[in-house]
Amino acid sequence: MPLAAAAAAVAACPSPIGLIRPLCRIEAHPRRRRRFRLEASSSASASASAPAPAAADEGGGAGPCPVVRFDMADFTVADRVNVGLHGRSDEMIFEATVCDPSSELYGSTVVLRQLKSLQAKRRGRRALEVLKKLARRQMMYHSYALQVHGYIAPCNAVEEEDVPLVLVHGYHGSHSLRHWLQLSDWLPTLEATLALDEEQVRRVGDDSVGGPAVTRQLRLIRILMRDLLIGVNYLHSHGLAHTELRLENVHVSPIDKHVKVGILGNAADFHDNDPSSSTAASNNDRRKMMIAFDMRCVGFIMAKMVLRELMDSSTFFKFKSFLTKGNDPSCLREFLLPTFCQNSTSGNIGLQMLDRQWGAGWNLLALLLATKPEKRISCVDALRHPFLCGPKWRINPSANLIRWSLGSTAVRMAEDYIYGHHQRRRLAYFVELMEVLNPNLRTQNWLHLLPGRWRLLYCTGRHIGLTLRQPSPRVLISDVYLTVSSESVDPVFSLTSDTGFRIMPESNWPHDKSGTEGVLSVTTSAGIAAGRIYIKEQDSEESRVTSSRSSRRYLHGKWGKVSQMKELPSSLPTVSIAAMDEIDVSMSCDSSLNVNSAQNVLQEIRTQTPPEMFDLSKIVCGTYIDARLMILRGVNGSALLFTRANPTSDP
Repeated sequence: MPLAAAAAAVAACPSPIGLIRPLCRIEAHPRRRRRFRLEASSSASASASAPAPAAADEGGGAGPCPVVRFDMADFTVADRVNVGLHGRSDEMIFEATVCDPSSELYGSTVVLRQLKSLQAKRRGRRALEVLKKLARRQMMYHSYALQVHGYIAPCNAVEEEDVPLVLVHGYHGSHSLRHWLQLSDWLPTLEATLALDEEQVRRVGDDSVGGPAVTRQLRLIRILMRDLLIGVNYLHSHGLAHTELRLENVHVSPIDKHVKVGILGNAADFHDNDPSSSTAASNNDRRKMMIAFDMRCVGFIMAKMVLRELMDSSTFFKFKSFLTKGNDPSCLREFLLPTFCQNSTSGNIGLQMLDRQWGAGWNLLALLLATKPEKRISCVDALRHPFLCGPKWRINPSANLIRWSLGSTAVRMAEDYIYGHHQRRRLAYFVELMEVLNPNLRTQNWLHLLPGRWRLLYCTGRHIGLTLRQPSPRVLISDVYLTVSSESVDPVFSLTSDTGFRIMPESNWPHDKSGTEGVLSVTTSAGIAAGRIYIKEQDSEESRVTSSRSSRRYLHGKWGKVSQMKELPSSLPTVSIAAMDEIDVSMSCDSSLNVNSAQNVLQEIRTQTPPEMFDLSKIVCGTYIDARLMILRGVNGSALLFTRANPTSDP
């Protein structure tokens, strides 16, 4: 029923009803409120009958849990509804004011949610069941969920299945979190709604307000995310999964300044209600899967709050498709960075927030959206994550988080042009430290992680560019990729190096980077086997002194806490990589080149790229690998840092 038609019905009806006419039959008796205490029952039985009055459970200090059966005459229905309340296609939403002086809610604004279909009515009855189940900690329930006050239904609702059920629940402002984020001035508006002051920001480990836009948004997202996680953890600790977490179901209350997670109409029990199929193992598996599903939904909410570009439905669809295709979420930055840098509408603030604290935001996002459910982070662990903790809270990071921080720092440094010797020396230090802390030491791990497409980020060897030379032709190197694919025999892989280049005009190349594009491809086969790399010798006193200094250099400070080593080992396990076939070199170009020009272009490409990417037989071992980064060593000792590239870079 359109809202205008509902308003017309209000004017035509002699009693102040405002909903569809069959509900008026409860007015045949003198008007009075009916207060019941709902007895929890299974979802199956709830879908077949209306809630039955019963005595409340008095055990364990549980307080009364009233479910009030209202009359329509108890409300004055508004003639308009704020768009932020968001109803489904089988629901109608009305704002109303309680006009019964005998009601505890007298004068307060509530929401009447008219549920028309059988499925919608099942959701409504389920919300009433959950209210009873969570009665032992009503304050937590009221703080983190939309409070359900009661319902409106005819006395013979069991026989009249076509009569809608109307839920009466709390009104927490005119906007869902999605509508808040779509406002042009959402940041100052939400800050004012939450009344952020120094006392409020202490909830997230901060002690100041204001500051740059990135700092303000990060502080606000920490507050919202921590509130959301506390509410979801409250449900999980009571054996319930929300199953319907999304921005449209999340509200921010201007009264108690808390995030509300909806009316819990689709909340599911961890334990199967069928005794014949219920076992401890099956219930535990069901619990883990439901928690993992909720955490994935929380991850999507966080992604949309931080990366405002994902509020666009087409962009979010591609973002979600990237994950559903089995791609590792730890590679999200590589997937999103190209498009967000070019077409960002928010000044890359979201990327800056996720890059802060050594990429802690990307780490939390990857843990929330992990492909395998058992790998997803829990609410309690997420609340302890550095991304959601302010600068005043001391956090002891895990070994995996420190490895992530090292890799993220190396990636960020490699994305900048390396000018000074001290910058290159520092980046080489991070690369070597990652090798010491390699989490995948076994050859079997390499067989699983190695296949894929990897983009070259940095090489610790010699760097030769165009600035101080006058080569002819002027060739600009774009991206260099190494593609590893499995062959029929497991330890044997096909290696393909693809170097993109552009031949620029001779006269104005510093300012005009257009030109003819091409690709140089090098292909060979290689086998891998277990190996070791020796990083120090103990043959002389001088070697021992040098080794001691090196140990102090690598294992001091926070980086040394991740490993319990007091000094560096003499060697590290690696995988040796040996070329098995001849090397095949081919070059393609958009325009035709004569033999001399092609030779000059090839020579210039070889000058600017690491020799290991042209002659793949010079790659001798792999020293570090995880889901997103890889380090290979060349025959001359230089290290090549790679990041896993995605099948497509256009999200």
